[in-house]
Amino acid sequence: MMNRDNPVWLITGCSTGFGRELAKLVLERGWRAVVTARDPSKVKDIAEGHGDRALVLPLDVTNRTQVEETVKQAKEHFGRIDALVNNAGYGYLAAIEEGEDDDVRAMFETNVFGLVDMTKAVLPIMREQHSGLIVNVSSIGGITSFAATGYYHATKYAVEGLSESLAQEVKPLGIGVLIVEPGPFRTNWAGPSIKQSGTVIDDYADTAGVRRKQTEQRSGKQAGDPVRAAQAIIDAALSDQPPLRLLLGKMALELAYKKLDFMRGDFDTWKTSTEGADYPDGTA
Repeated sequence: MMNRDNPVWLITGCSTGFGRELAKLVLERGWRAVVTARDPSKVKDIAEGHGDRALVLPLDVTNRTQVEETVKQAKEHFGRIDALVNNAGYGYLAAIEEGEDDDVRAMFETNVFGLVDMTKAVLPIMREQHSGLIVNVSSIGGITSFAATGYYHATKYAVEGLSESLAQEVKPLGIGVLIVEPGPFRTNWAGPSIKQSGTVIDDYADTAGVRRKQTEQRSGKQAGDPVRAAQAIIDAALSDQPPLRLLLGKMALELAYKKLDFMRGDFDTWKTSTEGADYPDGTA
């Protein structure tokens, strides 16, 4: 469980969106925060007026040296780390066949391996404290999938699976895990932050192509409020029984239930074939 007595939050990706709003709320509560971004000049305004309760550091989560230095400086400055928020990440639009290898691998480096490196760097401190919370920002796209964002979904499904295992491993050590699953929010995700494949195949115009256009058109019009989302994350972190998964936004909830119904339909329809795949009773 997270220490509630003036906790220290280390948040990645604070220049925009959830990371920025969460860092602001944490500091407004009088707590302490390590505010990070690849370009620290973009987050200095967050720290203004908060004195030594705010520590601004440059951090590219794909740079292991920076990862290690950030965690080291956080520990030296504050003496502890109570919550790690793995928020840094971005999306990529392309049909699977259109995906360009270097760009896809770069996204995995940030969305998955950067998250892993941050987590592994912080865990020794939390194990020594016998307390802490790892907040992994996934997506409703870590539960259900759409055309044109398959590679992004793959990164978030990876985060989901890794987080489930991590939660089981660290719970006996006094450390919690919270998977955050936002639906569409008014952040830069669908705007300046998103990347697209330069390869476009006409046969996918009615599937991935349509979704690419829809994503661009919806940018800035999403129902989700990043400030309210940040508050929901804090509420969950302070709960006596934090959930493993926290859906954010009505659309996320609707899509999650729809996915559950879809899966149950397949499971129930094919139950006989599924159970028939075992050895008959009494044989080895």
